[in-house]
Amino acid sequence: MIYFTIVVVVALAVLGISRLGRARRTRPVKYYPYESGIVPRSDLGPRFSVKFYLVAMLFMIFDVEAVSFYPWAVMLRQLKSFGLWEMLLFVIVLGIGYAYAWKRGGFQWDR
Repeated sequence: MIYFTIVVVVALAVLGISRLGRARRTRPVKYYPYESGIVPRSDLGPRFSVKFYLVAMLFMIFDVEAVSFYPWAVMLRQLKSFGLWEMLLFVIVLGIGYAYAWKRGGFQWDR
């Protein structure tokens, strides 16, 4: 309860301080497309496909999970069979996630 109270007090303090420090007047410059006030002469270029970001996120997820194999391999003798079964379960869950992403077409660029 003490921790919860501290969290609530700090959150309210941060919100209060940010409210005190905000700008009170709006300026026309604020509504320009860029902070420099330079209006663009042409439209933006073509948009990137969402697939690019999806593949990048999938790579990061599976890469971070693959990094967890190194500490496991270092500690395998001390973990004994529990560590082996735990990593086997981890690999199964990782494989299910990989198969799901593959089946949904998450790794295909042309879609």
